[in-house]
Amino acid sequence: MRRRLAPTALVIAGALALAGCGGSDSGGDGGSGGEAKLSVGSAYMPQPVSDEMAAGFLTVTNKGGSDDELTSVSSDIAGQVTVHETTGGAMQEVESLTIPAHGRLVLRTGGDHLMFEQLKRKPKEGQTVTVELRFAHSDPVEVEMPVKAATYTPTTGH
Repeated sequence: MRRRLAPTALVIAGALALAGCGGSDSGGDGGSGGEAKLSVGSAYMPQPVSDEMAAGFLTVTNKGGSDDELTSVSSDIAGQVTVHETTGGAMQEVESLTIPAHGRLVLRTGGDHLMFEQLKRKPKEGQTVTVELRFAHSDPVEVEMPVKAATYTPTTGH
């Protein structure tokens, strides 16, 4: 009888060891951590003072376990929409901005932002501008961006 238990015990021990190994690699936030899970909020555009350019601000929240990147933006009101980062008070166009896993990308006045260039029409306060955000790994997101007063300051701090 002892001979039969030894192989059975080895099989059970092996199965438990494999189950333990699989548990640490799959799911959870370690390793690959799953995909990005993006949502967009707090979007707005101050009414532009220029006939040629406007700025846009919003927050992209990532509740997923992997980083993603905002790679491009388009809107029917502009010839092009570019992504800018602000470092040390100087703004520059960039190819992309990172949305960290379990974090946020906040586009705000005086910081990173969108630039709507070659405006086809000048949006007015009370109107809405539609933008499409494209990402490195996630599906595109369409956002309705309300046009606020040129002097608008959000209460959320961005």
